[in-house]
Amino acid sequence: MSAQTPITVTEHLWIPLPDGRRLAARMWQPAGAGPFPAILEYLPYRKRDGTAPRDATTHPVFAANGYACVRVDIAGSGDSDGRFDDEYSEQELSDGEAVLEWIAQQPWSTGKVGMIGISWGGFNGLQMAYRRPEALKAVVSVASTVDRYADDIHYMGGCLLSDNKNWASQMFAYMTRPLDPKLRPDWRAEWLGRINDLPFMAADWLRHQTRDAFWKHGSVCEDWSAIEAPVLAITGWADAYVNAPPALAAKMTGAPAKALMGPWEHRYAHISQIEAADFHGEVLRWFDQYLKGEDAGAEALPDYRVFMQEFTAPSPKNLPQNGRWVAEAQWPSPNVADMVWPLAEGGFAPEPQAGTARVQSPATVGQAGGYFCPGIRIDNERPGDQSVDDRASTCFDSTALLAPMEILGRPRVRLAFSVDKPVAQVVARLCDVAPSGQSQRITYRPRNLCHDDSHEVATRLEPGKRYEVEFELNECAHRVLAGHQLRLALSTSYWPIVWPAPEAAEIMLHLDGCALILPERRVEVEIEAQAPGAARDYPKYQAEVLGKPWGEAETRVEADGTHVLESFDSYGAAQDLTHGQRVASNVRMRYAIHPDDPASARFDCAWVFNFGRDGEGDQEDWGVRIETDSSMHCDTENFTLWRGIKAYEGEEVVLTREWTEVIPRGCL
Repeated sequence: MSAQTPITVTEHLWIPLPDGRRLAARMWQPAGAGPFPAILEYLPYRKRDGTAPRDATTHPVFAANGYACVRVDIAGSGDSDGRFDDEYSEQELSDGEAVLEWIAQQPWSTGKVGMIGISWGGFNGLQMAYRRPEALKAVVSVASTVDRYADDIHYMGGCLLSDNKNWASQMFAYMTRPLDPKLRPDWRAEWLGRINDLPFMAADWLRHQTRDAFWKHGSVCEDWSAIEAPVLAITGWADAYVNAPPALAAKMTGAPAKALMGPWEHRYAHISQIEAADFHGEVLRWFDQYLKGEDAGAEALPDYRVFMQEFTAPSPKNLPQNGRWVAEAQWPSPNVADMVWPLAEGGFAPEPQAGTARVQSPATVGQAGGYFCPGIRIDNERPGDQSVDDRASTCFDSTALLAPMEILGRPRVRLAFSVDKPVAQVVARLCDVAPSGQSQRITYRPRNLCHDDSHEVATRLEPGKRYEVEFELNECAHRVLAGHQLRLALSTSYWPIVWPAPEAAEIMLHLDGCALILPERRVEVEIEAQAPGAARDYPKYQAEVLGKPWGEAETRVEADGTHVLESFDSYGAAQDLTHGQRVASNVRMRYAIHPDDPASARFDCAWVFNFGRDGEGDQEDWGVRIETDSSMHCDTENFTLWRGIKAYEGEEVVLTREWTEVIPRGCL
């Protein structure tokens, strides 16, 4: 940064909203009067402490390259006014439009604003672009979705994800954190008021079990032409959010869209534990092109730049992956064509086959699946060797490949089937099986067999009746080496990622209507991949580390046969050297299920946050502790969700409260 523009930092400022509320912001900008193009990051994760370590690695770099960077906490989070009502709510998005307008009108602003964000910020960047505010000229969206029902943390393939409750438990803990007394003299009343007014998000989301208007709100796939701001969409293969970048590149019509897929987990690429890359360079090229009007090379990028993975010994740790960078000038690509492999007994055949195959698995299949979204815990999150799950699944294996084969896109599974229960799900995993027998998951996806293709209608199944379904697995890029086998593994469960069906169902496949469809990539001459470079130097968060982060996970089988996965993550403790606040947090999670009883599934989660600051002058020391607990269990008819909180000021308990919701299962 020494050779770049000096910057100034405004630790706190208020952004007024039309109704009189204020949103809390932090700003980095080049020294001088400007005007400068601006970059907005808009989150509920608290700019004062929550994202401060990450913000320190991004916005100062962008500011040193000529941008005014504004990091804003949405209403009801951090030190902002108001109440939080839900993720991507109308309040959040309309407030965001007002923030964009305010930025554009400032004397230091050129009026041109870009949005950047990962996950929540990646979501609302796309959603804001969908609304076409005048000031928003470009978006960098990382680990996001274009369809809130199909590809978020709530449902997948019409099946309920256990992270619907896990994520709600995390947000419950996050949104109970206190306002900073240094900025908000009314912090105590606002803090307790926020807690009492918090929506029970897990229950709210679970009430919407099909793709209704609730999920269509904020899903930009409803009208691909609506987005008129150029979008750079980025994610990593270890992330949960892999489908949006190629979908945007393929379907956006109102502005340029480019996709970049690396080997990363759910983090900005420059801080990836798997393989760090020059995230800053990618962002600056995009914004230089569309906010500064420079010929920075963004328009000439291939539509789809992708890290083509190869077999890497499966490990739950965030380790480097084998592979190489490739690119497709246009997406969809003429270099990719469907290859249909009809299913046969235990394998594949050149033509459709007669006969049947049975799929019925214990509720514990999925133990090697890892966590839904690697990058959120400390480590030990990724899928391990799939052999243990493969042995409990119905598998279809190819012969050993005589030559390498590349798969790029979304494989599809076509099934003709009958079932013995009115509610059933199937989970398909595509695996790369090495000669050693190790099995690496390439991609996967569950499917609720009660759903129509739109996921808008769910109907209970008629036992014994023949049905047909075809569904996509998640996006992948994988080169299968010569001598390796491809395996399609089918199961009726995938715990703990997927919440199980109410009863153990038996699926009978009618092989004459079953096939695996692979998007095979064949290229005679590769174009230049234009892969991201090595991560550049970047500044670090100025804090005193009081406790280092660490985590652990344990699996065990209890005396009654229940399988338990427990994890503990300490996110460490630190004191900010600018404003003196101390923060420490940890989370404990427990997943339990009996292999013979899907309705025994249970999730428990406990978060602890500690905040403190030494007193100054005649001010006393300040300290707050929040303990939140959450759980979810079920029977064959209902889900039961519970949450509770105990909040302390110093050693005094100032609030204790519990909530319980019972929600019918419907066709889940």
